[in-house]
Amino acid sequence: MNTCWISPSYFPQIKASILEARTKIQPISSKPDFPTEKIESFLPFNVKSITSTSNPFVKHCLKLRQNSSYRHSHGSVLVVGSTPIREIYSFQERVPERPITLDCLLVLDEAHIPEDLNLQSVRLVRISSTVMKKLSGLQSIDSIEMIALMKIPSTFHSVDDEFLEEDCSTWFENAHRVLVLDGIQDPGNLGTLLRSAMAFGWGGAFLLPGCCDPFNEKALRASRGASFQLPLVSGDWLHLDALRNHYNMKILAGHPANDQKPRRISRLTRDFTDSLADKPLCLVLGSEGGGLSEKAKDSSELVSIPMTGEFESLNVSVAGGILLYMLQPENHKDLSSG
Repeated sequence: MNTCWISPSYFPQIKASILEARTKIQPISSKPDFPTEKIESFLPFNVKSITSTSNPFVKHCLKLRQNSSYRHSHGSVLVVGSTPIREIYSFQERVPERPITLDCLLVLDEAHIPEDLNLQSVRLVRISSTVMKKLSGLQSIDSIEMIALMKIPSTFHSVDDEFLEEDCSTWFENAHRVLVLDGIQDPGNLGTLLRSAMAFGWGGAFLLPGCCDPFNEKALRASRGASFQLPLVSGDWLHLDALRNHYNMKILAGHPANDQKPRRISRLTRDFTDSLADKPLCLVLGSEGGGLSEKAKDSSELVSIPMTGEFESLNVSVAGGILLYMLQPENHKDLSSG
């Protein structure tokens, strides 16, 4: 064994070299560019069917369904059930300029392959009922015959601190009406609100911190595929203020009329909504338990839904549906050109 002795006089130089090398190491981003791994690494092309839940590809799909950070790092989403898959395909046919990538379609053994879906370039893999139950997370799979592995759509933007205000023009094709969700944690409520925004012609949704992932399995089920159809932006109030300034938008926030603090709260009436017909606006809806954040209250004009009953407030998805309907654009305004 050879031993190399280093004179103590060299220690300061060695320490300085190590510190210099450390400063040149770039930190790994917490938001890696996706996809970090290709589907081929989990599912070889010669595989036509899967019967075991211990298959590496099944484990990959399971993590996509259960883990938000895993989903976004891979840029992939597991869509469970024929209904949302058909909704997404139907939207693709109506709006071909927003391409949606389907990597793989997992079809239950002996189930009929739908003829109305354009699956010529889509990989089909048959799976057993055991695998289907595992991936779907459902006790009963009587109505579940398909699961799709799809790319997170390009209409989803996660904004970081390095953005420029002019980037706002790329977030929404139509910024006349934008839904803002302030800490909506229940995926069922979030999915329902996205579905309502899509139904009433809103241009997109802005998700503030505290919101659940719109590609969460329950949110996808409630949205019926709206997470793939509606432009979505995940950011904070700094980014929302930039959007407001860019389009000179008005910010409204849904709020109960019985607020204890001396705030001016407008009533949701036809005259009120008519006065805003030509004004680009954001509608902020607060969390299920805590309601609007103080920032939302201070930055918005509060508006309440008139109620003759004795309840203090409505469920956020119900109240949101009413507000989205009343404030829906009569004529779609294309403000993408600024």
